[in-house]
Amino acid sequence: MAEKVLKQRPVHELEWPEAIHPILRRVYGARGIKAPDELDYTLERLPSPWLLSNIKVAVTLLMEALARGWRILVVADFDADGATSCAVAVRALRLMGAHEVDYLVPNRFIHGYGLTPAIVAEAIARGQPDLIITVDNGISSLDGVQAARAADIRVLITDHHLPGVSLPAANAIVNPNLPNDPFPSSCLAGVGVIFYVMLALRAYLREQGWFTRRDEQEPALAPLLDLVALGTVADVVPLDQINRILVAQGLARIRQSRCCAGIQALVACARRSLETLTTSDLGFAVGPRLNAAGRLEDMSLGIACLLTDSLELAQQQANQLDGLNRERREIESTMQEQAVTHLENLVFPGEERAPLGYCLFDESWHQGVIGLLAARIRERVYRPVIAFAPHDSEELKGSARSIPGLHIRDALDRVATCYPDLLTKFGGHAMAAGLSLRRGHLEPFRVAFLEVLETLLDKEALEDVILSDGSLERWDLEMAETLRNGGPWGQGFPEPLFDGVFRVAGFRIVAEAHLKLTLTTLDGRQQLEGIAFRCLPPDGFAPGIKIRLAYRLDVNIYRGSRTAQLMVEHLELI
Repeated sequence: MAEKVLKQRPVHELEWPEAIHPILRRVYGARGIKAPDELDYTLERLPSPWLLSNIKVAVTLLMEALARGWRILVVADFDADGATSCAVAVRALRLMGAHEVDYLVPNRFIHGYGLTPAIVAEAIARGQPDLIITVDNGISSLDGVQAARAADIRVLITDHHLPGVSLPAANAIVNPNLPNDPFPSSCLAGVGVIFYVMLALRAYLREQGWFTRRDEQEPALAPLLDLVALGTVADVVPLDQINRILVAQGLARIRQSRCCAGIQALVACARRSLETLTTSDLGFAVGPRLNAAGRLEDMSLGIACLLTDSLELAQQQANQLDGLNRERREIESTMQEQAVTHLENLVFPGEERAPLGYCLFDESWHQGVIGLLAARIRERVYRPVIAFAPHDSEELKGSARSIPGLHIRDALDRVATCYPDLLTKFGGHAMAAGLSLRRGHLEPFRVAFLEVLETLLDKEALEDVILSDGSLERWDLEMAETLRNGGPWGQGFPEPLFDGVFRVAGFRIVAEAHLKLTLTTLDGRQQLEGIAFRCLPPDGFAPGIKIRLAYRLDVNIYRGSRTAQLMVEHLELI
């Protein structure tokens, strides 16, 4: 297991308005904020959708679809970003006058990822659409787009994944990661991309007199921001200013109970409160319940939950998703135990150190959970991890999770370039990717992957660094509320993390796996409560000892009572 190293974040000094708390000034300065207006999360700060490449072609195509009454089919990905993207597309198109809008989401176990020829064939069998819109997928669907165009189906791709060398022959492609795209951010999630497309479509329809001719009121799209916030946080994209605006606006609507029935029901299943919901709740409580459908069964259930306006029906569907999520956790726990045993039994002849990365496979592993497994093992070993599961008798599916300092999709691209016969397909981002290969290619791929890591990874990247925002001198509820409300926090804009030395007054194990702490300051004047999840007390742990912690200060809500609590991320004895 990699040893963690605690370091202080460097702080960019600025002149801050007096209204901003001194602790938040330090935190913002450590996250690269260069001007106070970067914390302005009003919608007016969003850049124009017309900056996206091909956006005019895309909205012209969509207006033609509306004017001619085309049958529109939205093809979604099977994760939370894909589900929210699909719900945004369907809801927005219906608001703007589309009468025949349906959706189709691939089953990961049958169709695989994206707009495949098999999905096109299923779409035709259901009743041939005139236009397919992909959301959160499509940029690598060369064969699927070709099959659709051959069947005289127009294709609009909206995606945010990194493109390959060749682009599909779609009628239009909107993706901020296209080469030389002028949009000021490449960090939009799939749901952010389709929301921007819908913003542009509404503006174009307005310009063309669409709503006036139909004697209709122009629809508001802000009510869709709850979905945009959920999908953005769940997909763990970097929260640059644009994404922070989208998330802050969506979160505000959720906290005011102005969100769709599906989100209300999912929040209730997660035993969270709408009024106090945080990005952490979206990422770790709501998102996983939505994701569970795509991991174990069919994401159509999740999309239906987000599309219904009936709270009663949404609650029924959310309960089903909650059950799937419990099943997912059980499967993941078993797989994690197997993977840890597998790691402990690995022998690397001639190597005095751990390998630069791990490729793990078990015949019993579930294809829908290997991404979570790879992430858990990466946390333990602090190395890039690829977990594989069987897809069929001939093919394996892999899910990769990386560490800062290694762009995992670029690493897979290097493997594919140097060894063109190893990978069937791959795609993804800097920190996460998916891939397919033939069973017989697993060991050659492992060797090739490690060779590539030798060229791309340096020793500093393998240091598991915890970046702290320094010390705190107050741990009360007011300070916890100030920090909580200073966000939205998330990937690339992390929640404040502090470090300090405390004395253990007492401790106990809760739920068999979590360490509940009662702490005092070294002078003994203040007592604090803390919890370290998935952490058991190390040897020598006892009341009275001093420990160094890296922690977040958060609000603990229990039976209506609100107290400050230290959320321990790292613990070491002194």
